[in-house]
Amino acid sequence: MVPLLFQSVSQYTSPIYEIARNVLRSRNNQVAKGQRLVGELEETRRDRDELATKLQRAQAELEETRRRLEQQENRTRDLEKQPQRLPSDLPLKHHSFGPALIAVCINLSNQIGFRPTETALKIVFKFLGILDKVPSWSTIRLWSCRLGVSLLQEPVEAADDWIWLVDHSNQIGQHKILQILGIRASDLPSPGETLPLEKMRVLAVAIKTSWAWNDVREEYQKLARRIGTPRYVITDGAKELWETVDVLQKPGKEVIVLRDFKHFAANVFEKLIGKSERFVSFRQRWGQTRSAVQQTELGCFTPPAQKETARFMNLGPTIRWASMVSYHLSHPQSKARQGITASRMNEKLGWVRDYRADLRCWTRCQQVLQTSLRLINRLGLSVGTSQKLKEELERLRVDNSWDCETSTSMANQLVAFVHDEESKLAADERTWLSTENLESAFGQFKRLERQHSKGGFTSLASAMPTVLCRWTSDRVRQLLPKVTTKQLNSWVQQELGCTLGAKRKLAYRESAAQTG
Repeated sequence: MVPLLFQSVSQYTSPIYEIARNVLRSRNNQVAKGQRLVGELEETRRDRDELATKLQRAQAELEETRRRLEQQENRTRDLEKQPQRLPSDLPLKHHSFGPALIAVCINLSNQIGFRPTETALKIVFKFLGILDKVPSWSTIRLWSCRLGVSLLQEPVEAADDWIWLVDHSNQIGQHKILQILGIRASDLPSPGETLPLEKMRVLAVAIKTSWAWNDVREEYQKLARRIGTPRYVITDGAKELWETVDVLQKPGKEVIVLRDFKHFAANVFEKLIGKSERFVSFRQRWGQTRSAVQQTELGCFTPPAQKETARFMNLGPTIRWASMVSYHLSHPQSKARQGITASRMNEKLGWVRDYRADLRCWTRCQQVLQTSLRLINRLGLSVGTSQKLKEELERLRVDNSWDCETSTSMANQLVAFVHDEESKLAADERTWLSTENLESAFGQFKRLERQHSKGGFTSLASAMPTVLCRWTSDRVRQLLPKVTTKQLNSWVQQELGCTLGAKRKLAYRESAAQTG
């Protein structure tokens, strides 16, 4: 290489030492580069070895995961072969079921009834593969009755601000139930909130074939001896319920008697409208129309069923129906009238046109009633409630731009009634003025009775207090053992004696024995 260097040196203008220096520098650079590459190669080899180690470790972990997954799958298959079990729920003493399942059964039966509860539980248990026994509907019914009596016997805290809501309910037969719900004034919801049924407490359930005034007084006294004299008693317009409160009056401890606002409003509605010739004729045509159209192509225009009892408290659906029919009479192209000829529509429903002016008046009265009810059910009763009601009804009149002598008269009477009731209170007192919760309790009980509500009161009347509660396992564990089946039967015998159902069975049995 050196000879070659000397042979070509003449070709360069740079001195030889510069050429030599550059060659040496290049050689050094190449050596350094080689050393660097060697270092990088070693580092790469170390990385490769490290990655290989990690790969081996990852493969080992993968194998372990696969092994555990296989074990889990085997365990899952083994569990699937085993029957499902309910959560731990130790049975109560002398019972076959635990309090948690009993609470579920009571809550469910309050919504759908006893027999459907048994059926629903069987469907759910079968779907989940649960082999546990399902309580029979008769067992659930027995639990409800025992819990109801236990609630009636539960101690009530003594206080001087109790509010009693009192009302009667009857079915076929002579028996009539007197039920008293209670809540303390200090436990009322804040103004602007409604009173939930769950906050109420059943204080008394008494059953008699007749309720003379002295019978009511005796029941009032019995309850007062047990829980103390109330501050307020709210009833509907039945004189035997509110005039008998005199037995509770004591010197220095006045009991304030208030009348239910909804019943009063319904009575005003009936006096202003219900007895008029126009409304009587409207009801006649309405009843005839139901049977005339319900099984024809006009079936979608069938009017709601008439309610003979408390019908003026439930006129809303009827008025909405008539207004709806009036609309479709004026709109032949509406979708609801497709397939219905104009002649058929006029023949069966055209009579509604004659009542359009009346319907406007009745609708305004219904708006007055509903607006007043909403306000009373949100505010309760205190000094100044009548003024708030007056302002609310005036705002309703202005906002809807209508003026009707009948609805104005109704509004004035409702305001005057509230003013009279609030005048019985002190400036710092607040109470309730509605028995709707009591009516809801009766309605809930009829839902529990289902079709048996048409057959007279039975031992199930003892379960009436249970419909107000949301049952928990702790509540069941606390109350159910306190009343045995024997004690329940004693309560039923004392309150009901021989029920209408029992007499009916006896009548059939005697007849079958003679004719069989």
